[in-house]
Amino acid sequence: LILYPGARIDPRAYASVARAIAAEGILVVIVPMPLNLAILGAERASQVMPAYPDVSRWAIGGHSLGGAMAARYAYSHPQAVAGLLLWAAYPAADNDLSERDLRVVSLYGTRDGLATAADIEASRALLPADAQFIAIEGGNHAGFGSYGAQPGDLVAEITPAEQQRQVIAGSLMLIKAISQQ
Repeated sequence: LILYPGARIDPRAYASVARAIAAEGILVVIVPMPLNLAILGAERASQVMPAYPDVSRWAIGGHSLGGAMAARYAYSHPQAVAGLLLWAAYPAADNDLSERDLRVVSLYGTRDGLATAADIEASRALLPADAQFIAIEGGNHAGFGSYGAQPGDLVAEITPAEQQRQVIAGSLMLIKAISQQ
């Protein structure tokens, strides 16, 4: 799993989630971005994959802007990834993945003030028909990582640990699905 951080978020904010996924035997690479902005490093997955030649199937994902840039990468490199993981994220309108043979899991918080449930719902048409959408009841935008409150976000109604437990479970669903292809 190649993971792109959210905008202006230190990549280490996703370390605990990444470690839990890795504990299941999955290689997880959190990709640092120039100026902590994935929009400036959307192609960085192309540097990660050759470093691990034994990996035969890749998933790419990210949080917020990182997820949008992961979707851009999946759009631009259709043969490179088998799965797309969106954490409080959705593809840009010009990155229509609806006809792609791509497994997609989209996780979002119902208390997200930045990537709202309406935003996520509006992106459905850009993703394959079998994309899985998982609402984290009471989860917010900042709960996908460990970096504190974020301006514009809503207050979560669940603990950060509970939100991250659900993020890990949903992420593993995608990884297990692509490993069985």
